[in-house]
Amino acid sequence: MADERVFVEHCKGINGLEKVVLREVRGSSAEVYLYGGQVTSWKNDHGEELLFVSSKATFKPPKAIRGGIPLCFPQFGSHGPLEQHGFARNTFWSIDRDPPPFPTNSSNKAFIDLILKHSEEDAKMWSHRFEFRLRVTLGPGGDLMLTSRIRNTNTDGKSFTFTFAYHNYFSVSDISEVRIEGLETLDYLDNLQERQRFTEQGDAITFESEVDKIYVSTPTKIAILDHEKKRTFVLRKDGLPDAVVWNPWDKKAKAIPDLGDDEYKHMLCVEAAAVEKAITLKPGEEWKGRQELSAVPSSYCSGQLDPQKVLQSG
Repeated sequence: MADERVFVEHCKGINGLEKVVLREVRGSSAEVYLYGGQVTSWKNDHGEELLFVSSKATFKPPKAIRGGIPLCFPQFGSHGPLEQHGFARNTFWSIDRDPPPFPTNSSNKAFIDLILKHSEEDAKMWSHRFEFRLRVTLGPGGDLMLTSRIRNTNTDGKSFTFTFAYHNYFSVSDISEVRIEGLETLDYLDNLQERQRFTEQGDAITFESEVDKIYVSTPTKIAILDHEKKRTFVLRKDGLPDAVVWNPWDKKAKAIPDLGDDEYKHMLCVEAAAVEKAITLKPGEEWKGRQELSAVPSSYCSGQLDPQKVLQSG
Protein backbone atom coordinates (compact mmCIF):
# COMPACT_ATOMS: atom_id res chain seq x y z
CA MET A 1 0.00 0.00 0.00
CA ALA A 2 2.85 2.37 0.87
CA ASP A 3 4.11 2.23 -2.70
CA GLU A 4 0.79 3.55 -3.95
CA ARG A 5 0.96 6.75 -1.94
CA VAL A 6 0.29 9.83 -4.03
CA PHE A 7 3.20 12.23 -3.63
CA VAL A 8 1.92 14.66 -6.26
CA GLU A 9 -1.79 15.30 -6.88
CA HIS A 10 -3.25 17.66 -9.47
CA CYS A 11 -6.66 19.03 -8.49
CA LYS A 12 -8.89 22.10 -8.33
CA GLY A 13 -8.55 24.61 -5.54
CA ILE A 14 -10.52 27.68 -4.46
CA ASN A 15 -12.71 29.16 -7.23
CA GLY A 16 -11.76 26.23 -9.47
CA LEU A 17 -8.16 27.37 -9.82
CA GLU A 18 -5.75 24.54 -10.60
CA LYS A 19 -3.40 23.49 -7.84
CA VAL A 20 -0.88 20.78 -7.07
CA VAL A 21 -0.75 19.07 -3.66
CA LEU A 22 2.58 17.61 -2.53
CA ARG A 23 2.55 15.01 0.25
CA GLU A 24 5.26 13.21 2.14
CA VAL A 25 5.08 9.82 3.85
CA ARG A 26 5.23 11.20 7.39
CA GLY A 27 2.25 13.48 6.83
CA SER A 28 3.66 16.85 5.79
CA SER A 29 2.13 18.57 2.76
CA ALA A 30 2.31 21.63 0.55
CA GLU A 31 -0.05 23.20 -1.98
CA VAL A 32 0.99 25.15 -5.06
CA TYR A 33 -1.42 27.14 -7.26
CA LEU A 34 -0.61 27.46 -10.94
CA TYR A 35 -1.94 31.01 -10.62
CA GLY A 36 1.16 32.90 -9.54
CA GLY A 37 3.19 29.68 -9.23
CA GLN A 38 2.34 30.29 -5.59
CA VAL A 39 2.74 28.03 -2.58
CA THR A 40 -0.35 28.63 -0.43
CA SER A 41 0.02 25.92 2.21
CA TRP A 42 2.85 24.14 4.01
CA LYS A 43 1.87 21.77 6.81
CA ASN A 44 4.06 19.76 9.17
CA ASP A 45 3.68 16.10 10.09
CA HIS A 46 0.94 17.02 12.60
CA GLY A 47 -1.10 18.87 9.97
CA GLU A 48 -0.32 22.29 11.47
CA GLU A 49 -0.29 25.12 8.92
CA LEU A 50 3.08 26.89 8.84
CA LEU A 51 2.29 29.59 6.30
CA PHE A 52 -0.13 32.48 6.74
CA VAL A 53 -2.88 33.09 4.17
CA SER A 54 -5.31 35.92 4.84
CA SER A 55 -8.93 34.96 5.56
CA LYS A 56 -9.77 37.70 3.05
CA ALA A 57 -7.47 36.42 0.28
CA THR A 58 -9.54 36.52 -2.91
CA PHE A 59 -8.10 33.77 -5.19
CA LYS A 60 -9.59 35.75 -8.08
CA PRO A 61 -7.31 36.76 -10.94
CA PRO A 62 -5.93 39.31 -11.62
CA LYS A 63 -5.65 40.02 -7.88
CA ALA A 64 -2.56 38.50 -6.25
CA ILE A 65 -3.14 35.93 -3.47
CA ARG A 66 -2.49 37.47 -0.04
CA GLY A 67 -0.26 35.03 1.82
CA GLY A 68 1.75 31.86 1.29
CA ILE A 69 4.85 32.48 -0.85
CA PRO A 70 4.21 35.01 -3.64
CA LEU A 71 7.02 35.30 -6.20
CA CYS A 72 8.19 38.87 -6.79
CA PHE A 73 9.59 39.13 -10.35
CA PRO A 74 10.83 41.00 -12.34
CA GLN A 75 10.44 43.84 -9.84
CA PHE A 76 10.35 43.82 -6.06
CA GLY A 77 8.09 46.42 -4.46
CA SER A 78 7.10 49.59 -6.25
CA HIS A 79 10.61 50.77 -7.14
CA GLY A 80 10.42 50.60 -10.90
CA PRO A 81 8.03 50.98 -13.82
CA LEU A 82 5.97 47.82 -13.20
CA GLU A 83 3.08 47.12 -10.87
CA GLN A 84 3.91 46.37 -7.23
CA HIS A 85 6.10 43.22 -7.05
CA GLY A 86 5.96 42.58 -10.80
CA PHE A 87 3.72 40.21 -12.76
CA ALA A 88 4.87 36.67 -11.88
CA ARG A 89 2.56 36.47 -8.85
CA ASN A 90 -0.60 37.22 -10.84
CA THR A 91 0.09 35.31 -14.04
CA PHE A 92 -0.91 31.72 -14.79
CA TRP A 93 2.05 29.35 -14.85
CA SER A 94 2.26 26.00 -16.68
CA ILE A 95 3.47 22.58 -15.58
CA ASP A 96 7.03 22.17 -16.92
CA ARG A 97 6.90 18.82 -18.71
CA ASP A 98 10.55 18.86 -19.69
CA PRO A 99 12.55 20.47 -16.89
CA PRO A 100 16.33 20.65 -17.19
CA PRO A 101 18.18 18.27 -14.87
CA PHE A 102 18.29 19.36 -11.25
CA PRO A 103 21.02 18.26 -8.87
CA THR A 104 18.48 16.98 -6.37
CA ASN A 105 18.28 14.41 -3.66
CA SER A 106 16.82 11.32 -5.31
CA SER A 107 14.80 10.52 -2.18
CA ASN A 108 12.57 13.55 -2.87
CA LYS A 109 9.46 12.28 -4.63
CA ALA A 110 7.10 15.14 -3.77
CA PHE A 111 8.01 17.91 -6.18
CA ILE A 112 6.53 19.86 -9.07
CA ASP A 113 8.18 21.83 -11.88
CA LEU A 114 6.44 24.96 -13.15
CA ILE A 115 7.39 27.36 -15.92
CA LEU A 116 6.50 30.94 -16.81
CA LYS A 117 7.47 32.32 -20.22
CA HIS A 118 7.14 35.78 -21.71
CA SER A 119 3.73 36.49 -23.22
CA GLU A 120 2.24 39.19 -25.42
CA GLU A 121 0.47 40.53 -22.34
CA ASP A 122 3.69 40.76 -20.30
CA ALA A 123 5.56 42.27 -23.25
CA LYS A 124 3.37 45.38 -22.99
CA MET A 125 4.83 45.95 -19.53
CA TRP A 126 8.26 44.35 -19.85
CA SER A 127 9.58 43.82 -23.36
CA HIS A 128 11.97 40.95 -22.70
CA ARG A 129 11.86 37.26 -23.53
CA PHE A 130 12.55 35.00 -20.56
CA GLU A 131 11.97 31.57 -19.06
CA PHE A 132 11.32 31.33 -15.32
CA ARG A 133 11.48 27.75 -14.09
CA LEU A 134 10.38 26.95 -10.56
CA ARG A 135 10.75 23.67 -8.72
CA VAL A 136 8.85 23.27 -5.44
CA THR A 137 9.99 20.27 -3.39
CA LEU A 138 8.69 18.83 -0.13
CA GLY A 139 11.49 16.86 1.50
CA PRO A 140 10.96 13.62 3.46
CA GLY A 141 11.51 15.56 6.71
CA GLY A 142 8.88 18.14 5.78
CA ASP A 143 11.31 20.83 4.62
CA LEU A 144 10.04 23.03 1.80
CA MET A 145 12.46 23.94 -0.99
CA LEU A 146 11.91 26.44 -3.81
CA THR A 147 14.43 26.70 -6.63
CA SER A 148 14.07 29.42 -9.27
CA ARG A 149 15.99 29.49 -12.53
CA ILE A 150 15.54 32.56 -14.71
CA ARG A 151 17.00 32.66 -18.23
CA ASN A 152 17.29 35.51 -20.71
CA THR A 153 15.91 34.20 -24.03
CA ASN A 154 16.02 37.55 -25.87
CA THR A 155 16.84 37.18 -29.56
CA ASP A 156 17.71 40.87 -30.05
CA GLY A 157 20.96 40.69 -28.07
CA LYS A 158 19.58 42.75 -25.19
CA SER A 159 20.41 42.14 -21.55
CA PHE A 160 17.74 42.58 -18.90
CA THR A 161 17.78 43.49 -15.24
CA PHE A 162 15.45 42.35 -12.49
CA THR A 163 14.92 42.18 -8.75
CA PHE A 164 13.40 39.18 -7.00
CA ALA A 165 11.97 37.89 -3.73
CA TYR A 166 10.32 34.85 -2.21
CA HIS A 167 7.70 36.83 -0.24
CA ASN A 168 7.30 34.27 2.58
CA TYR A 169 4.35 34.81 4.92
CA PHE A 170 5.07 32.77 8.07
CA SER A 171 2.23 31.88 10.42
CA VAL A 172 3.03 32.99 13.99
CA SER A 173 1.08 32.79 17.24
CA ASP A 174 1.55 36.45 18.22
CA ILE A 175 3.87 38.89 16.45
CA SER A 176 4.86 40.46 19.78
CA GLU A 177 6.23 37.06 20.90
CA VAL A 178 8.41 36.54 17.83
CA ARG A 179 12.07 37.32 17.26
CA ILE A 180 14.46 36.97 14.35
CA GLU A 181 18.06 35.91 14.79
CA GLY A 182 20.79 36.21 12.18
CA LEU A 183 20.27 39.84 11.09
CA GLU A 184 21.85 41.60 14.09
CA THR A 185 24.39 44.37 13.33
CA LEU A 186 23.60 44.32 9.60
CA ASP A 187 22.83 47.29 7.38
CA TYR A 188 19.28 47.69 6.14
CA LEU A 189 17.28 49.97 3.85
CA ASP A 190 14.17 51.27 5.60
CA ASN A 191 11.19 51.38 3.23
CA LEU A 192 9.31 53.48 5.80
CA GLN A 193 12.03 56.16 5.48
CA GLU A 194 12.54 56.34 1.72
CA ARG A 195 15.04 53.49 1.71
CA GLN A 196 17.54 55.29 3.91
CA ARG A 197 20.35 53.02 5.09
CA PHE A 198 20.70 52.23 8.79
CA THR A 199 22.56 49.64 10.85
CA GLU A 200 20.63 47.17 13.00
CA GLN A 201 21.49 47.03 16.68
CA GLY A 202 23.16 44.02 18.24
CA ASP A 203 20.04 42.38 19.64
CA ALA A 204 17.72 39.89 17.96
CA ILE A 205 14.87 41.65 16.15
CA THR A 206 11.50 41.89 17.92
CA PHE A 207 8.26 43.62 16.89
CA GLU A 208 6.21 46.39 18.46
CA SER A 209 5.28 48.53 15.43
CA GLU A 210 5.21 48.48 11.62
CA VAL A 211 8.40 47.14 10.01
CA ASP A 212 9.43 47.21 6.35
CA LYS A 213 13.19 46.72 5.99
CA ILE A 214 15.55 45.29 3.38
CA TYR A 215 18.57 43.79 5.14
CA VAL A 216 21.59 43.60 2.83
CA SER A 217 24.52 41.18 2.61
CA THR A 218 22.70 38.77 4.91
CA PRO A 219 23.87 35.31 6.02
CA THR A 220 22.63 32.20 4.24
CA LYS A 221 20.68 31.16 7.34
CA ILE A 222 18.09 33.11 9.37
CA ALA A 223 16.01 31.87 12.33
CA ILE A 224 12.50 33.05 13.22
CA LEU A 225 11.55 32.12 16.78
CA ASP A 226 7.93 31.84 17.87
CA HIS A 227 8.11 31.91 21.66
CA GLU A 228 4.48 30.91 22.26
CA LYS A 229 4.43 27.98 19.82
CA LYS A 230 7.97 26.94 20.84
CA ARG A 231 8.69 26.69 17.13
CA THR A 232 11.63 27.99 15.12
CA PHE A 233 11.51 28.51 11.39
CA VAL A 234 14.88 28.23 9.70
CA LEU A 235 15.30 29.97 6.35
CA ARG A 236 18.31 28.88 4.31
CA LYS A 237 19.01 30.65 1.04
CA ASP A 238 21.43 30.66 -1.84
CA GLY A 239 21.90 33.31 -4.54
CA LEU A 240 19.70 35.72 -2.56
CA PRO A 241 21.89 38.18 -0.63
CA ASP A 242 19.08 40.25 0.92
CA ALA A 243 16.34 39.55 3.45
CA VAL A 244 13.15 41.62 3.61
CA VAL A 245 11.28 41.80 6.93
CA TRP A 246 7.71 43.11 6.84
CA ASN A 247 4.73 43.40 9.14
CA PRO A 248 2.10 46.08 8.42
CA TRP A 249 0.92 46.48 12.05
CA ASP A 250 -2.55 47.76 12.92
CA LYS A 251 -3.03 50.99 10.92
CA LYS A 252 -1.62 49.65 7.65
CA ALA A 253 -3.47 46.34 8.10
CA LYS A 254 -6.80 48.18 8.26
CA ALA A 255 -5.95 49.84 4.94
CA ILE A 256 -5.22 46.53 3.15
CA PRO A 257 -8.57 45.29 1.76
CA ASP A 258 -7.59 41.60 1.58
CA LEU A 259 -6.14 41.44 5.11
CA GLY A 260 -8.24 41.14 8.27
CA ASP A 261 -7.79 44.04 10.71
CA ASP A 262 -6.14 41.88 13.38
CA GLU A 263 -4.43 39.35 11.12
CA TYR A 264 -1.12 41.24 11.26
CA LYS A 265 -0.69 39.67 14.71
CA HIS A 266 -0.49 36.19 13.20
CA MET A 267 1.84 36.79 10.24
CA LEU A 268 5.44 37.76 9.64
CA CYS A 269 7.10 38.14 6.26
CA VAL A 270 10.78 37.23 6.12
CA GLU A 271 11.73 37.12 2.48
CA ALA A 272 14.78 35.75 0.68
CA ALA A 273 15.54 38.43 -1.90
CA ALA A 274 17.85 40.07 -4.39
CA VAL A 275 16.77 43.70 -4.21
CA GLU A 276 19.56 46.13 -3.35
CA LYS A 277 21.69 45.12 -6.35
CA ALA A 278 19.58 44.16 -9.35
CA ILE A 279 20.56 41.06 -11.33
CA THR A 280 21.54 41.50 -14.99
CA LEU A 281 21.43 38.66 -17.49
CA LYS A 282 22.82 38.69 -21.01
CA PRO A 283 21.01 36.61 -23.65
CA GLY A 284 21.48 32.92 -22.86
CA GLU A 285 22.56 33.55 -19.27
CA GLU A 286 20.71 31.99 -16.35
CA TRP A 287 20.35 33.03 -12.70
CA LYS A 288 19.49 30.62 -9.91
CA GLY A 289 18.08 31.45 -6.47
CA ARG A 290 16.87 28.92 -3.95
CA GLN A 291 15.46 28.82 -0.45
CA GLU A 292 14.79 26.01 1.99
CA LEU A 293 12.31 26.39 4.86
CA SER A 294 12.21 24.12 7.87
CA ALA A 295 10.32 24.25 11.15
CA VAL A 296 11.94 22.81 14.27
CA PRO A 297 10.94 22.78 17.96
CA SER A 298 12.59 25.58 19.96
CA SER A 299 14.02 24.91 23.38
CA TYR A 300 14.34 27.66 25.95
CA CYS A 301 16.43 27.89 29.07
CA SER A 302 16.34 30.75 31.56
CA GLY A 303 15.00 33.11 28.96
CA GLN A 304 17.91 32.45 26.63
CA LEU A 305 17.18 31.12 23.17
CA ASP A 306 18.88 28.03 21.89
CA PRO A 307 18.40 28.65 18.17
CA GLN A 308 21.81 30.31 18.01
CA LYS A 309 22.87 26.67 17.76
CA VAL A 310 20.54 26.33 14.79
CA LEU A 311 22.28 29.23 13.09
CA GLN A 312 25.73 27.84 13.80
CA SER A 313 25.06 24.27 12.73
CA GLY A 314 25.31 23.14 9.13
